[in-house]
Amino acid sequence: MKKKEIGKILLFIAILLSLMWLSRNFFQVKPHDIRDWIVSFGIWAPIVFIVVYTIRPLILFPASILSLAAGLAFGAVQGFFYIILGALGGATVAYYAASFLGEKLLKRPSARMEKIQAKMEESGFFYVLLLRLVPFLNFDLISYLAGMGKVKYVPYILATAIGILPGTFGYVFLGSSLVGEDRTKLYIALAFFLVMIIVPLIFKKKMKAWLGLSGKEDK
Repeated sequence: MKKKEIGKILLFIAILLSLMWLSRNFFQVKPHDIRDWIVSFGIWAPIVFIVVYTIRPLILFPASILSLAAGLAFGAVQGFFYIILGALGGATVAYYAASFLGEKLLKRPSARMEKIQAKMEESGFFYVLLLRLVPFLNFDLISYLAGMGKVKYVPYILATAIGILPGTFGYVFLGSSLVGEDRTKLYIALAFFLVMIIVPLIFKKKMKAWLGLSGKEDK
């Protein structure tokens, strides 16, 4: 692994730890406050959360924030389930929105986008699955490109359901670890995030070449 790639990993850890330290010592952003806001909806809290997560792609709200909030509000197990439902709902909304409006909104796609769409049409399930597993492209961008292309919905949503499992697991455990004194879940979440960063870096060139994402810096 190159020094530059090791530096990216160390930078990620430093930023994550710095944000946690700042929130606790200066900004005083308490996880309990976020959790209390979500659970204030009572028995409707899970439904409200899933609906918000479903329409999230239309307003481009960061999915990571909602995923952390789910761990805080519902715990690791229920939060994981609600995130999956919301994420699949959001992926469906983005997919069909792009399939209906894509050509009007993106009349002149870039050469790279056209290449990605062609790859999706060629092997939709495996291509979408790999894009969901590795953080090369934004989650919503993948959904929109799949909708604008000729990727069938069933393979697309199945690949999405499988591909989001590792990231969802990491986020929900990270969120739930901020409530209480037990730091075991926090370490598990950090380990997952590190694996998700290190693996793509190791196979970056080969994966980008197959995905059609290679640029001048990769040659």
